[in-house]
Amino acid sequence: MTGNERSTAADSGNGGRRRSDATRTAILAAARERFAADGYERATIRAIAKDAAIDPSMVMRYYGNKEGLFAAAVSVDLKLPDLDRLPRAEVGEAMVLHFLHLWEENEVLTALLRVGVTNQAGAERMQHIFGEQLLPLARQVCPDPEQSPTRAGLIATQLLGLALTRYVLRLPPAVALRPEEVVAWLAPTVQRYLTAPNP
Repeated sequence: MTGNERSTAADSGNGGRRRSDATRTAILAAARERFAADGYERATIRAIAKDAAIDPSMVMRYYGNKEGLFAAAVSVDLKLPDLDRLPRAEVGEAMVLHFLHLWEENEVLTALLRVGVTNQAGAERMQHIFGEQLLPLARQVCPDPEQSPTRAGLIATQLLGLALTRYVLRLPPAVALRPEEVVAWLAPTVQRYLTAPNP
């Protein structure tokens, strides 16, 4: 193969990867919107492919089936703060602020919550994300490591409850709260769940 042929082949390969990445991005964006709007059961590969302006076979090629697509579409890194670097008395406030920013900026989380309250696959995905990421954080600061699962679960009741009422159900009193009010109300409770002695 000549130098020109190698260059052309490399350009073709790079172009193919770029097209592949663009296709995946379009599929995932369409899937998130469709899962959020229709829920897991009613969302179809055909509808998602139509939204992404591609053939349904491409969705199957990249993700295998709807379950695989759903898992990829709602892959979420909560990017939790390192609580070891904070004064112990401020960890509750840091957690509430962090999640408030996440819910405000991350439509994937809201879509996942919508699906999770009506579908087992969505619920299991949410359980996995919170169990894998929130539980280790609770272990960092809670006084008894054996209580970490309970404390992480209690924290989730506050953070998911806020998200459900403010961003999914859009209850007017929850929507009307300013961010600083949300933090003022919830931070002491999350702080207690994280650091207080066992009641």
